[in-house]
Amino acid sequence: MDNAFAHRIALVDCNNFYASCERVFQPQLERRPVVVLSNNDGCVIARSNEVKELGVPMGAPFFQWRERLERNGAVVFSANFPLYGDMSRRVMCVLAEAAPDFEIYSIDEAFLGLDGLADPVGHCRRLQERVLRWTGIPVAIGVGPTKVLAKIAGRLAKKQPRWGGVKELKRDDELEDVLEELPVNKIWGIADRLAKRLKRSGIYSARRLRDADERWITRKLGVVGQRLVYELRGIACLELDSQPAPKKGICTSRSFGTPLETKDELAEALAEFASRAAEKLREQDSAAGVLTAFIMTGHFAGGPKYYNSATRELPVASALTPELIAAALEGLERIYKPGYPYRKAGVLLSGIVPAGAVQRSFFDKLGRPTAPTKNPRRRGERLMKTLDRINDELGSDTVHYAATGTRKVWSMRQSHRSRRFTTSWRELPVVRA
Repeated sequence: MDNAFAHRIALVDCNNFYASCERVFQPQLERRPVVVLSNNDGCVIARSNEVKELGVPMGAPFFQWRERLERNGAVVFSANFPLYGDMSRRVMCVLAEAAPDFEIYSIDEAFLGLDGLADPVGHCRRLQERVLRWTGIPVAIGVGPTKVLAKIAGRLAKKQPRWGGVKELKRDDELEDVLEELPVNKIWGIADRLAKRLKRSGIYSARRLRDADERWITRKLGVVGQRLVYELRGIACLELDSQPAPKKGICTSRSFGTPLETKDELAEALAEFASRAAEKLREQDSAAGVLTAFIMTGHFAGGPKYYNSATRELPVASALTPELIAAALEGLERIYKPGYPYRKAGVLLSGIVPAGAVQRSFFDKLGRPTAPTKNPRRRGERLMKTLDRINDELGSDTVHYAATGTRKVWSMRQSHRSRRFTTSWRELPVVRA
């Protein structure tokens, strides 16, 4: 087709992101095995290259590999998401200055539009150096005419040292070899189930999928699969999304390091989750009309099992923290049963609408003016803006609702967490001279 290979798109991918964040503030960890664990120190969620060479798979239960990691001198960290989130923001700020078209794809990946650049590879090498110098985070960059081919190029840049961390795929014989050698289940957007279906039809590689009959693709894979095949052919179908649509559902939940049994403990946890969910709502300038609270015992732990949830439809879609906390606690009253060791709880918000499109209700008590110039709901909205501004400037949880508690016995187990070097005044890096 005429518009094939007409664009240049780069995928910037941070190398071993969580492990790299830990190394930025502890450079003595260079060339030492580093692993980062999930919530409650359960599974391995990030590995340095040295740990990958030990054969530790992603998602492996930590207790199964602990002895081997310790024997090889590995340094273990609990997940430190405040640090990783802030380091991601810094990397994305550097990338956003490098290209007018920019899409944050995940905490450690971003797409850049490079159309019009005479030397995209040279530009990416300079960008790679700038990110490392300004943030300390190493990145690999893949360049291609489409997002899917940029992802494939990024995989080569990361896996094969000869490319120096930057690789471009063009329309040439090398692209044919790369697609022939790439298993179909390694293509971005192909899940295991779909890969098995393709293999049953004799499609084992990216090249075979690209060259498959178009009518067969449409019949078997639908429009989504057709777009994927076009992307492999160099025809851009997935545009850069610089302004992602607001989320239609927000869930804040957590597994507990120690099981909770009392209602008061669960109430504190649910109040905290409702507060976090309300903050996420306000960040995207939305309000929720429905709140669901749930509690559950562990799937695998011994003892009695119990799961239940309660849904409450709010009279008016809201992002007010106290209103959402009240709905969550009302739900807990309906579903709590004593005598069970609860391992997880959470809050799910749905019925999300833009804050400016909230339909007012005659039955909304908060919306009734108590005086010509006093409206409790509007006053609450101003209070939320003030609360968010204070917490943004002085750190998360500087001001919070008392219902979330102070001891937080339900907090995650984080025996190996590093300091929150960039987000907490009390944990700033120490310089000795």
